[in-house]
Amino acid sequence: MKPKVYITYKIPEGPLKTLNEHCEVYINPEERPLTKQELCTELKGMDGVICMLSDNIDKEVIDYLKGVKIFANYAVGYNNIDFNYAADMGIAVTNTPGVLTNATADLAWALLFSVARCIVDSDRYTREGKFKGWAPTLYLGQDITGKTLGVIGAGRIGSNFARKAKGFDMKILYHNRKPNAEFEKETGAIYVDKETLLKEADFISVHAPLTAETKHMISYNEFRLMRKNAIIINTARGPIIDEKALVEALKNKQIWGAGLDVYENEPSIEPELFDLENVVLAPHIGSATTETREKMVEIAVANILAAFRGEVPPNCVNTEYRNNINI
Repeated sequence: MKPKVYITYKIPEGPLKTLNEHCEVYINPEERPLTKQELCTELKGMDGVICMLSDNIDKEVIDYLKGVKIFANYAVGYNNIDFNYAADMGIAVTNTPGVLTNATADLAWALLFSVARCIVDSDRYTREGKFKGWAPTLYLGQDITGKTLGVIGAGRIGSNFARKAKGFDMKILYHNRKPNAEFEKETGAIYVDKETLLKEADFISVHAPLTAETKHMISYNEFRLMRKNAIIINTARGPIIDEKALVEALKNKQIWGAGLDVYENEPSIEPELFDLENVVLAPHIGSATTETREKMVEIAVANILAAFRGEVPPNCVNTEYRNNINI
């Protein structure tokens, strides 16, 4: 009998061919995340699950789903899953790292340019038929070339983002849990404490993981340290930035602007952000390229099949689980 796999949201189907050959595959037909009750109901009896960041796989859900061998998260992050408890239960938790590095770093740059050069507002202005010809003070933005860039988080995506900055002759400052020699070698970046980065950077891009230490890492006090021309970009995790503090900083012109792809209480967004013209809002599309999303499916499938063979999946984030299974 083939093992059963449930996919909690529609994903690119092309790379699912291999999974269909080895497993019975069920896919959530709704174009929305499953509720907690639906997760318990729909996933009951499954051997494996390909899940999304929007799925809250907590202790209660894990206890309800006896028999699941693996939760393969369709994302690089996995803070939506109680992976430590899953390890205690002998369940593998995997992610899809590396493959979305370029796409997410590219989007961070797209957001930076959009904010700095007023692209969204000027597009709307033009579409509304307001453009009557060149004007010397129309949508004045900021230069990017030659400015100081602050990067928070020196992992894969932060490194990729910073490497791209070399093409714009930027001075790069970075802050991380600890200095990263390889990051410095690749980018020419200078390691500084958080306060120095916030005070000196013209543009700040967040690429840190969400942990107890990084939640609200950027809040009221941090915004007060930033330059008036500062732009902050977040393509990492929403709760790293205190959204209420960001609204205040944008409304009071403490900073120039912000570009966000992730949100503190996603999918809910601080309502006042919608009324502000100095913020660009994207719907969590950091990895949204055809090539990247298909590769993510391939990785998730490889993780699922490895678990079914009794192997430690190649992208297992809770390797302690091996102590509770026979492999």
